[in-house]
Amino acid sequence: MKEVTKEVYLKWYEDMLLWRKFEDKLAALYIQQKVRGFLHLYNGQEAVLAGALHAMDLTKDKMITAYRNHVQPIGMGVDPRRVMAELLGKATGTSKGMGGSMHIFSKEHRFYGGHGIVGGQIPVGAGLAFADKYFETGGVTMTYFGDGAARQGSLHEAFNMAMLWKLPVVFIVENNGYAMGTSVERTANHTDIWKLGLGYEMPCGPVDGMNPVKVAEAMTEAIERARRGDGPTFLEMKTYRYRGHSMSDAQLYRSKEEIEEYKKIDPITQVLDVIKDKKYATEKEIDAIDQRVKDLVDECVKFAEESPYPEIQQLYDVVYEQEDYPFLPHKL
Repeated sequence: MKEVTKEVYLKWYEDMLLWRKFEDKLAALYIQQKVRGFLHLYNGQEAVLAGALHAMDLTKDKMITAYRNHVQPIGMGVDPRRVMAELLGKATGTSKGMGGSMHIFSKEHRFYGGHGIVGGQIPVGAGLAFADKYFETGGVTMTYFGDGAARQGSLHEAFNMAMLWKLPVVFIVENNGYAMGTSVERTANHTDIWKLGLGYEMPCGPVDGMNPVKVAEAMTEAIERARRGDGPTFLEMKTYRYRGHSMSDAQLYRSKEEIEEYKKIDPITQVLDVIKDKKYATEKEIDAIDQRVKDLVDECVKFAEESPYPEIQQLYDVVYEQEDYPFLPHKL
């Protein structure tokens, strides 16, 4: 694994803090009805992304996930201002304001969504990996889904084909304990989701999803296995979300005390504790990071709010592409 240096810890802290504050601001904008539709926040799960990015090669590796998908593209290199603009439905957004919260996408940065169909991204992730194998790109696809999606039949179909063809894919279930609002214990007679891989003789196992170092270690091994042609891995990231399934979730299925217990192992706090213990940064330098994050989030909001909404014509421009279409010209 690439060494986890002082610089890595400082980057993890700044990145994860940005992701957390970015989504905290989204929650406020949602209440103001500036973000419409659904809004699923990642608060608490940031270590899963931070550790994975440390193990990935962003020049060729891909990522695909479900609808809790705002911070992943930022981590992959997408301009956070464009992500914010997409969430506000503006023309400067990643999908020109037409995708919204659940469908952030950037082919340029190899981030393939953002999928609203539960489990729908799992076979698509296997398909992306098939393309890498077919064209010999050397890339690996990180395919994320939640514990609820682990009960979908599409998972088994994708697992079977991925093992049969030794596809360069890492399947990652982010087990935050509740799917939408139903605990893992109530959805199956087994709670170790990673064991689903055993039926396909797929390398698999549990990972501490609140610690970016543990995530990076597991992801490095899985990515290296895929890249050398030995096929997929299935990892269960045991993590936790502090907010509800979506902003409309009243969270009646868990107690506030439970949430506070998990906050004691918050991934951002864990990283900050190491920074302080090893004297990687002074209090003044940490304050400077905090201020940079605050300023960037404010800049994202300003950019999004000042951006225009899409013109009505755009609805037609993105539908038909045939040259002889007789009604409206295709502009995009």
